Amino acid sequence: MDDKTTSSAALDDDRPVGPRDAVDEAREPADDTRDGSDPAADAPAVRDRTMRGAALVATLIALPVTLLVAMLAFAKLSPDEPAAKPSPSASTPRVQSTAPVEMAAPALAARPATVCRALLSQLPQTVRDLAQRPVTAGPEQNAAYGEPALTVACGGTQPTFSATDEVWTVNGVCWHLVEQADTATLTTVDRETPVTVHVPRAYEQPLQWVPPVSSAIVAAVPSGGKPPAGCLR
Repeated sequence: MDDKTTSSAALDDDRPVGPRDAVDEAREPADDTRDGSDPAADAPAVRDRTMRGAALVATLIALPVTLLVAMLAFAKLSPDEPAAKPSPSASTPRVQSTAPVEMAAPALAARPATVCRALLSQLPQTVRDLAQRPVTAGPEQNAAYGEPALTVACGGTQPTFSATDEVWTVNGVCWHLVEQADTATLTTVDRETPVTVHVPRAYEQPLQWVPPVSSAIVAAVPSGGKPPAGCLR
């Protein structure tokens, strides 16, 4: 009886390990893997905390730098001083009358009349910021601009003046200037038919008002006579 029992136990000890036994053994973790003090198990968590800390420090450093760069860029784009306000003359157009300007219209010979009609066809609609206005007489030889009126008269007689008087060449036309209390009178001295411009004293520097008239004269009024020596400088 004992021999049979012993034999049976021996047989049990010597039986091969089946698949179920292998699974059971696999489910049993080794003692060292259950030990929470394993440094290798804690390493990923430590690294993760370290990386998050480094990212936080980098953010705290980058934020003030970004704000500083933005402030410097804004300061560079912003003007140090407020923009100057436009002057009234630049922002506000002149108040100008549209009423006809009173002008004389002396009779002209055939040749001067033809030249003056050609000149009037070449005159601009504005002289600087002065708009052209109608005239009471001689629209084929007279023109007016602005308020007070700057006038252009074609025809008449050549001016007489001292040889020592100054003359001024503006845009290819030589002018003799006479300044009076309320107006400056400029008359051409190098053209076949004289042209006279009256510039009211309200308009400073009268020579600066004749360039567009000079350009029309060059296009329409031929040179004539012997110009003063000052025109040749």
